[in-house]
Amino acid sequence: MRHCTQLLGAFEKWEEIKRWILLNSSLGWAIWPWAKPFTQRRVIIRRQAAELLAEHSKASSRVHDDLDLDELMDDPELERLHAERIAALKKEAEKRQVLARKGHGEYREITEADFLGEVTGTERVVCHFFHKEFVRCKIMDKHLRPLAVTYFDTKFLKVDAENCPFFVTKLGIKVLPCVILFKNGVACDRIVGFEELGGKDDFTRAALESRLLRAGLIIKKEKPEAEVDEAPRRVRSTVYSDSDSD
Repeated sequence: MRHCTQLLGAFEKWEEIKRWILLNSSLGWAIWPWAKPFTQRRVIIRRQAAELLAEHSKASSRVHDDLDLDELMDDPELERLHAERIAALKKEAEKRQVLARKGHGEYREITEADFLGEVTGTERVVCHFFHKEFVRCKIMDKHLRPLAVTYFDTKFLKVDAENCPFFVTKLGIKVLPCVILFKNGVACDRIVGFEELGGKDDFTRAALESRLLRAGLIIKKEKPEAEVDEAPRRVRSTVYSDSDSD
C-alpha cells in the first residue's frame, strides 16, 4: 500500500519535470522522443497503482465489515437484550393464549346465564347492553367490534337487554345503548347513549376509544421494539468509533 503511494508521488514529480523541459528548454523537443516511452510506461504503472489502491480499499472495507459483525454478534449487551426480548415475547404469547381461552380478542354475545362468569373471570370487561331493533345499538356494535381485536387484554361483550332482565334491573339500566365497564368483576363506570361521544350517530371510533382510555378499561401498550432496535445502533456506533480512533 505504501509502495503504491510512493510510486504515484514519484510519477507526479516526473510530470512536473516533463512540463518544465517542454516549456523552458530549447532542447525540450529533442529530449521528448527519448522521454516518451517512459511517459507511456508511467501511464500504465499509474493505472495499475490506482487499481491496486482501489482493490486494497475494497478489501479493507470487507474486512472492517466482517470485524464489526463479529464484534456485534459477540457483544454481551446485545445478547442480553436479545434474550430479554425473546423472554418477553414468550411471556406475551402465553398470556394471549390464556386470555384467548377466556374469550378475549373478539366481540361476543353472551346470555344472562353466562353473565356473572364472563364479567368476573378477567380484569377488564366492556359489556354492551343492547336491543336488536335499535339503530344506535348497531352503531355501538360497529365501533366496539374492532376495539375488541385491538385491545386484546380487555374482554368485549354484548348482551341482549330483553333477555337479561335480572342484571338490567340490578345495574339500573334505563337507556340503550348502555355500555357497562367492569374492573375485577365490579361495575365501575358506564357510557349511556351517545351524549359523551358527541351526541350524534356519526361519532368517531377515536371518541369511544378515548373514553375507554380515560376510564382505564383499555391500555395502549408502549412498543419495546424501539429500545431493542436502538441498542444495536449504540453498539455499532461504539465499534465504528473505536475503529476510527485506531
